[in-house]
Amino acid sequence: MAAARFFVDIELEVGRSIELPDAVAHHAQRVLRLRASDAITLFNGRGGEYAARIGAAGQAQIERFDPVERESPLSLTLIQALIANDKLDWVIEKAVELGVARIIVAPASRSVIRVDRERIERRCAHWREIVVAACCQCGRNRLPLLQFESTLGGALASSDDADQRYLLAPDATIGLASAAAAQTAIAVGPEGGFTDVELKLAERRGFRRVRWGSRVMRTETAGLAALAALQTLHGDGADKNFPQSSKEANHA
Repeated sequence: MAAARFFVDIELEVGRSIELPDAVAHHAQRVLRLRASDAITLFNGRGGEYAARIGAAGQAQIERFDPVERESPLSLTLIQALIANDKLDWVIEKAVELGVARIIVAPASRSVIRVDRERIERRCAHWREIVVAACCQCGRNRLPLLQFESTLGGALASSDDADQRYLLAPDATIGLASAAAAQTAIAVGPEGGFTDVELKLAERRGFRRVRWGSRVMRTETAGLAALAALQTLHGDGADKNFPQSSKEANHA
């Protein structure tokens, strides 16, 4: 049975004994019922993972370092319009499992919920907890970026570093299979879809409309299906290596 994995946002070093954060210690000892000398895996988001053992009084002894990386060869950005809380939690969790590099959440004209400034801080903290838990579960040792933009325009502009930018639209004339770049951004609308004004805004920012297939998917399905398809065609599931992105090549 694989050792339980925990994220700790501190410097880790082989041979060092550390005090586990309260939340991690509580989960290990009270929820998972781990005991002294039980094996665990620690990672801090800086790459690789550390084999350790539970110690006394919420401590852990670090035994060895494994530089293993489980990141996708693709750098995928998911721009998700604000949707119902339970749906958005699901999208964030599964996007992390599918290897997304960045998640940008922003309101759209047809978003069914609205959040004020105070609530959005709490929601962002909640979403980051979901990101951490998903990384613990799926084996990723680097946390994907998560950000909230107060406008859709800001979210679209945040993906200007992507080599290719796409917007999922059922009426598009080209398919998702045409998307093939090391750095790709995918924008997904809310429950009612993007408005014509928002579609035009996205196109002005370099987004091209693509369709996944002949069926219309729900918002919580569309983005995840797109990520899975891109990973299969060009990422984790593809037997080929991408060249450097144009931006990376220019700085090489």
